[in-house]
Amino acid sequence: MASSSGTKSDAGPPRSLSRRMTRAQTMMVNLPDEDTSAFDSELVPSSMSFIAPILRVANEVEKDNPRVAYLCRFHALEKAHRMDPNSSGRGVRQFKTYLLHRLEKEELETQRQLAGTDPKEIQLYYQKFYVDNVKEGQYVKKPEEMAKILQIAAVLYDVLIAVVPAPKIENETKRYARDVEKLREQYEHYNILPLYAAGIKPAIMELPEIKAALHALRNVDNLPMPRISLARDAPHDMPKERVKSVNDILDWLSSVFGFQRGNVANQREHLILLLANIDARKRTLENYSMLDSGTIKQLMDKIFKNYRSWCDYLRCEDNLRFPHGSNEQQLELIYIGLYLLIWGEASNIRFMPECICYIFHKMADEVFGILYSNVHPVSGETYETAAPDHEAFLRNVITPIYQVVRKESKRNKGGKASHSKWRNYDDLNEYFWSDKCFKLEWPMDLKADFFVHSDEPTNERSNQGTTGHRKPKTNFVEVRTFWHLYRSFDRMWIFFILAFQAMVIIAWSSSGSIVDFFNEDVFRRVLSIFVTSAFLNFLQAALDIVLSLNAWRSLKATQILRYLLKFAVAAVWAVVLPIGYSSSVQNPTGLVKLFSNWARDWQNQEFYNYAVALYLLPNVLAAVLFVLPPLRRKMERSNWRIMTLIMWWAQPKLYVGRGMHEDMFTLLKYTLFWIILLISKLAFSYYVEILPLVGPTKLIMGMHIDNYQWHEFFPNVTHNIGVVIAIWAPIVLVYFMDCQIWYAIFSTIFGGIHGAFSHLGEIRTLGMLRSRFESVPSAFSFRLVPSSKEDKYAEKALIERKNIANFSRVWNEFINSMRNEDLISNHERDLLLVPYSSTDISVVQWPPFLLASKIPIALDMAKDFRGKEDTDLFKKMDDYMLSAVIETYEMLRDIVYGLLEDDADRKIVKNICYEVDLSIQQNKFLSEFRMSGLPLLSEKLEKFLKVLLELDDSEDVDAYKSQIINVLQDIIEIITKDIMIHGHEILERAHSATMDDQNVKIEQSFGKINIALTQNKSWREKVVRLRLLLTTKESAINVPSNLDARRRITFFANSLFMKMPTAPKVRDMLSFSVLTPYYKEDVLYSEDDLNKENEDGITMLFYLKTIYRDEWKNFEERVDHDPTYSAKEKTEFLRQWVSYRGQTLARTVRGMMYYKKALEVQCNLEFTGDNASHTKELSGQDQLNQKAFLDHAQALADLKFTYVVSCQAYGNQKKSPDARDRSCYSNILNLMLTYPSLRVAYIDEREDTVNGKSQKVYYSVLVKGGDKLDEEIYRIKLPGPPNEIGEGKPENQNHAIIFTRGEALQTIDMNQDNYFEEAFKMRNVLEEFLKHRRGPRKPTILGLREHIFTGSVSSLAWFMSNQETSFVTIGQRILANPLRVRFHYGHPDIFDRIFHITRGGVSKASRIINLSEDIFSGFNSTLRGGYITHHEYIQVGKGRDVGMNQISLFEAKVANGNGEQTLSRDVYRLGRRFDFYRMLSFYFTTVGFYFSSMITVLTVYVFLYGRLYMVMSGLESEILTSPSIRQSKALEEALATQSVFQLGLILVLPMVMEIGLEKGFRTALGDFVIMQLQLASVFFTFQLGTKAHYFGRTILHGGSKYRATGRGFVVFHMKFAENYRTYSRSHFVKGLELIILLVLYEVFGESYRSSNLYWFITFSMWFLVGSWLFAPFVFNPSGFDWQKTVDDWTDWKRWMGNRGGIGIPPDKSWESWWDGEQEHLRHTNIRGRVVEIILAFRFFIYQYGIVYHLDIAHHSKSLLVYGLSWIVMITALLVLKLVSMGRRRFGIDFQLMFRILKALLFLGFMSVMAVLFIVFGLTITDLFAAILAFMPTGWALLLIGQACRGLFKRIGFWDSIKELARAYEYIMGLLLFMPIAILSWFPFVSEFQTRLLFNQAFSRGLQISMILAGKKDGSDAGKKDKS
Repeated sequence: MASSSGTKSDAGPPRSLSRRMTRAQTMMVNLPDEDTSAFDSELVPSSMSFIAPILRVANEVEKDNPRVAYLCRFHALEKAHRMDPNSSGRGVRQFKTYLLHRLEKEELETQRQLAGTDPKEIQLYYQKFYVDNVKEGQYVKKPEEMAKILQIAAVLYDVLIAVVPAPKIENETKRYARDVEKLREQYEHYNILPLYAAGIKPAIMELPEIKAALHALRNVDNLPMPRISLARDAPHDMPKERVKSVNDILDWLSSVFGFQRGNVANQREHLILLLANIDARKRTLENYSMLDSGTIKQLMDKIFKNYRSWCDYLRCEDNLRFPHGSNEQQLELIYIGLYLLIWGEASNIRFMPECICYIFHKMADEVFGILYSNVHPVSGETYETAAPDHEAFLRNVITPIYQVVRKESKRNKGGKASHSKWRNYDDLNEYFWSDKCFKLEWPMDLKADFFVHSDEPTNERSNQGTTGHRKPKTNFVEVRTFWHLYRSFDRMWIFFILAFQAMVIIAWSSSGSIVDFFNEDVFRRVLSIFVTSAFLNFLQAALDIVLSLNAWRSLKATQILRYLLKFAVAAVWAVVLPIGYSSSVQNPTGLVKLFSNWARDWQNQEFYNYAVALYLLPNVLAAVLFVLPPLRRKMERSNWRIMTLIMWWAQPKLYVGRGMHEDMFTLLKYTLFWIILLISKLAFSYYVEILPLVGPTKLIMGMHIDNYQWHEFFPNVTHNIGVVIAIWAPIVLVYFMDCQIWYAIFSTIFGGIHGAFSHLGEIRTLGMLRSRFESVPSAFSFRLVPSSKEDKYAEKALIERKNIANFSRVWNEFINSMRNEDLISNHERDLLLVPYSSTDISVVQWPPFLLASKIPIALDMAKDFRGKEDTDLFKKMDDYMLSAVIETYEMLRDIVYGLLEDDADRKIVKNICYEVDLSIQQNKFLSEFRMSGLPLLSEKLEKFLKVLLELDDSEDVDAYKSQIINVLQDIIEIITKDIMIHGHEILERAHSATMDDQNVKIEQSFGKINIALTQNKSWREKVVRLRLLLTTKESAINVPSNLDARRRITFFANSLFMKMPTAPKVRDMLSFSVLTPYYKEDVLYSEDDLNKENEDGITMLFYLKTIYRDEWKNFEERVDHDPTYSAKEKTEFLRQWVSYRGQTLARTVRGMMYYKKALEVQCNLEFTGDNASHTKELSGQDQLNQKAFLDHAQALADLKFTYVVSCQAYGNQKKSPDARDRSCYSNILNLMLTYPSLRVAYIDEREDTVNGKSQKVYYSVLVKGGDKLDEEIYRIKLPGPPNEIGEGKPENQNHAIIFTRGEALQTIDMNQDNYFEEAFKMRNVLEEFLKHRRGPRKPTILGLREHIFTGSVSSLAWFMSNQETSFVTIGQRILANPLRVRFHYGHPDIFDRIFHITRGGVSKASRIINLSEDIFSGFNSTLRGGYITHHEYIQVGKGRDVGMNQISLFEAKVANGNGEQTLSRDVYRLGRRFDFYRMLSFYFTTVGFYFSSMITVLTVYVFLYGRLYMVMSGLESEILTSPSIRQSKALEEALATQSVFQLGLILVLPMVMEIGLEKGFRTALGDFVIMQLQLASVFFTFQLGTKAHYFGRTILHGGSKYRATGRGFVVFHMKFAENYRTYSRSHFVKGLELIILLVLYEVFGESYRSSNLYWFITFSMWFLVGSWLFAPFVFNPSGFDWQKTVDDWTDWKRWMGNRGGIGIPPDKSWESWWDGEQEHLRHTNIRGRVVEIILAFRFFIYQYGIVYHLDIAHHSKSLLVYGLSWIVMITALLVLKLVSMGRRRFGIDFQLMFRILKALLFLGFMSVMAVLFIVFGLTITDLFAAILAFMPTGWALLLIGQACRGLFKRIGFWDSIKELARAYEYIMGLLLFMPIAILSWFPFVSEFQTRLLFNQAFSRGLQISMILAGKKDGSDAGKKDKS
């Protein structure tokens, strides 16, 4: 081994380790085409992370000196062995073994190069390395290169000390080491700003704003410096101290409070960039050395706005104190720095903004004490200024609070515990909303109530006594109940209930006319609505008390008093008003009579009127305040005690939700919207729903019916109340639901109008683009180029030329980006490019696609023109043709003139041009020139231009030259002889001029040309363009042909005419960051992914090539035709091509990095103005200037834009043995190396040994791409695992948000994309934050629209894409304006970063309740005084789910999320604190939409159960056969109204409107028809069931969870069992129940009802049933393929038969799945179980109803009939139980016994049946009816059994329940499978289904029928690609 003299002999690892390689292979995973040696440094076990830098250095120096690399590795092994001699850490033994094995091999293989011994070798190498790299490098190398070199040098010196004995280290080596140590302080890995770099200053450090900010931050004058205690020399010495040196204010704060180094470095850069960006906006570059005095003030106001508001709320003075005579700027920076440092290290506490306010409040007080008083105000002791260690703040402040949060989250039991049993982030944060928080003291008292955690008592013995009560919730309790909907939106429900009551009363009057309202009696009856109102208010007051009981111990006495008083007052009104009303009624009856007996003394109408007036007084006051929003806002936000007292009754004081009122104009807009909507809704409800039903109801109530067809329990009930309820119940439900439909209609109309006024869709086709292209450059310059002062005074022509120059640069970058993305071909790119501005051409040079075919047409026109006048010919030309003709002429002139060397030749050309110009001026062109010669000239010109472009290096130049000369001479000949009438005169003049010199000159005319010119780039571009103009004969009307390219071009052009703020200069724009959370999704598809075949033999590559056929051709043209690419590069390009068409991280990163590119192009535009033509050749000095400018542009881009991807698992993926994880790691690393500006944040887990125990430590780490590997920039220790407490995505965002920069933050999901041309508009959008607005607030979130890019994959993807597109466009347009209730929906919204980081972040993270974490950031923003806008002139790409199961999982997740929102405090607060109309908007666009979906489904149930009751009881036949009803037909009409609402087609309206706006209404209509033909209605009806099921179940039982939908391409067949598992409970069970109801309604009511009426009423219900039962199979690829159907059946039978058990997954066994399906019932509360049991009781109705209709019952109405049916039922169940027990007991050992038992049972059954048939008159129809009767009963018993699982297990019945369930599942499976099997018999069904599913892809060339049939064409194609 290496000679390690100088180290202790026992330090080395024992040799015996090398003999066995224990699991060494787990350390390295061989990835294809990867140099694994480079990665061994990344595979270091977490407890050995300190040796990773040594191994990296070994890899770095390996090529240079393998022996030194070996010594480094050996040193690493020694160090590892010293730190963990027993190899106790995880993975340490394997790693040591691997390293030892490698060292043994290297010891023999490596040779010394510089000396004979290892000590000498490394010493010489170290000196050589220093001289070669460090000595000169500091003056010529970039800071990041120097940081890496110095790190290598430092590690090498460590190794050197270990290898070389101390006396033998040369002085020179020591000197070098000291030099390296000194330089290392200056060079460290940095993020954006290399703050301490010496030598070459990067451009960003030369920016004056950066220098000014740095100067301000480094002002530490007059600050008391902390002291460091030094070790004493001897025990009796005095203690020594030295002053700690600090560089800047943050350093000083760190030395006072003990912040971590990584945090300080991170926040230092953060603060400098914030100051620099804010300052730069206010300043010009002259005299720029200090920060503007207002800059820090502005930042301070923004950062501390929430803190000051918190202090005001708690009525305590803030601690932002500035004593007279202090350095105010320094003090402001200290406060800002302190806040940022607290925030930067707060970890999960960042979700608790007021907790951070509290910490800051106390620490700011301490800072002030240190600076000014030096005496602690409480204890009187002096403040300590001794420097604490770097983790003091984390240990003493953050960790104790974090532990409280973590312990509370553990009570959540993984989301299964009730919300009311544990305190979430909001509860803990709201603790700091009361002055109780000041009892925590400072330093915090860890024995305070907040920290003492009250865990439930455990079974272990404890000496600590009782654990006390559980801590109460704070302010609000999230209880699982639907009553939350009433409690949060009580005003809406009260309004609808009172309106309904009033309408029924008016309709009940004699005429039913609305005018009857003014009739005195009717009016008096209408006044009864106030009685109802009193009861509803009483209900609300009771709910407030009951639902908040769990939080009472945390409430203030005043809040409790308010609740009780509210309840008491509501109770008083609930007594007084009914008494008052009853006293005013003339002849009271019923309940009114009871009340009137109480109120005998008050027989006076006036009393009731006064009571109502008094009752309405608060509402009148509220209405007055409603129309005075500024007054209301002031009152709510005021902290005056008198105001608090006044507002106490109306609105309890709360920290959030105060003063959310809009300005007057906005208020008027949404009020008008809702008033019109409500009038329409109420009018419709009155005339269509209520009025038609009143007449029949009166008739029914007047009828006397006693002929019941069953045993009637209440035969004496008057007015047939059961029938009335059955008829009215569905109508009442529709009444409450149809407002959602009215909202859909109105939002469509208003959204469409608003979109049209926003200029949406004005340019939607290429034809429209052509017609307006002339105005595009000026619109571009007006919108996207900052105006300069010179432009105001410049002449119009100059400005126009400048506009076109600016536009052409960006347009060409845009076109080139589309070429690089393979959306267009090379030819299309050439046609679309605009030439850079040329001063030689007199006309504007439009892109060739506008001028294509113009020249050939002009030639034809001229050739065939018979007129004499020039003007007639010119009139025939359009502007583009004229432009093309002039440009062609002038370009040809310049090209020829440039080629000619001889002056005489040039003169001839000049003369020809002179003649042409003169004849045009004098209008003699047609008389001077023959048009017939033009075609021949055109032909020759084409040849000439072709020859000019054909020069090849290998070719004979002379031959090439003579070719050009020949063609050129032909051209001149044709011009002078065939076209010009007097052409010979020009030649003769030239001839005579040269006759004296040379007789032969004329023969050799045009013989001398400048051949070198053909190599000039700009000259060649002219030739290419001229050739395009001349040769493009076909019209370029379809350029580009790719639909996506067209969409992008037209949208970009259209957006330039939309209303947007003008762009500022890059230096003046707001800075921003983009943050993308990533977990373990695909980064880049591997080669294996590309070529892996699915079950049909289809590869992903083949599938994508077929769908994107044109893009594949463009890709081949780009890559295959370029000989410079190697095979490996081509494979990499192929992987990228496929990945950029999926939903991968690589696609997202590429899209977001366009921002940087766009910023650099914008800098370029600003810097060069209109002079910079890319085509000019640059001189040496120009190139230097250009480099300096490019560096400056990059610096500005870095200053303005940061991109952070939060890959929380990156650290684990780095060390993982799993091949996929390692692949993700290397792909992310490659992204960082490709995009140097990309930053990756991750959570690093390390193992530290504390007191001999291994303990996990967590860090937030930021890395960037280095040379070959990542380089760590910041490392910040965390108080514990950050992602165990809340939801995954928000926790992932939160840990990385500290690494973002700037004033704005765009949140981008991992399935999004961006486009270069859209990135260019980012400056404009950011200006929206600064724009002056009418209202009191500036926006805090800017909403952007999206383009759904997955629509072409299948018809389902297309439906989903259209639905999503309408939501993100027209839906959000109307939400933002006029309704003002847009929130954040996980879309590419841009946050006001400083506003949000000081108020809890960009999402909420409490487990389960914040499942839809995104929308809560919108709620939070609104509640805290922000508001959210929506902008449609910019768009970002987004992928959506594309398969049926993926879509359903997504819908389930969103429905779950909405269920949780319903229970949340945010929805409650918004619902209560918005004004009435805004509350309506809020309800119908969030939880109300899902509740309405549930009501829609419920209506069907209520309607059918009502019919069942009426049919079975015989009431319907009695009523319908009654002459009075039959004549009126009113009942039929009334019943039919609600069926209209089941179609749900109205909800497609917004989609049609948006497509109409953006693509034209003809396209919209066509799309709508095609969607219906592709069964879109089936799909949307199916999803209605998904929404209703999951929303309802979440509110009742919980069970919400994040559902990973997967984002792949779904072209595979889903097995029947998988579909069954997914949809069984949500759709199939409900569908079968509805089928039984519909069948019973038809069969038992057939005799007296017309079948037309039945079908008219139930058609929509049958459609619903069909959709729910068969949609998953219709939309399943190859769903009707016979072979697959057979396989599915086999698979399903196997699944049903498998036994479950621990560890067996649900997809392997029915039992495991069945257990999992009841998970929600296991964790639900008693209320949920009771509701479940009550709902199950509905299935007993079938048996009760049907048994009385059986022939065997002989029309008996006795209750005995029902009793006997139960005996039959129980007997049947017992027999089944007997058989199953027999099978278990005797099935194996007593086979014969079991068979005899079965035979006896069979004989017994046959005997019983024979007796029943013969003796009792049983019929065959009875048998079928009995099945329909008893099946639901069995299901009811099953449901009750599941709800009472514990009870049934105890009494030993659980196995029977399970067997009964299995039998039911078999029956349901068979019923569903039979239709599929029958249809699979017919091959055409499968073909039709394929065409239906993939129609969109067909239109783009996908022969999917061939693919899915499994023919090997597909797989062969896949294999060919592979080869």
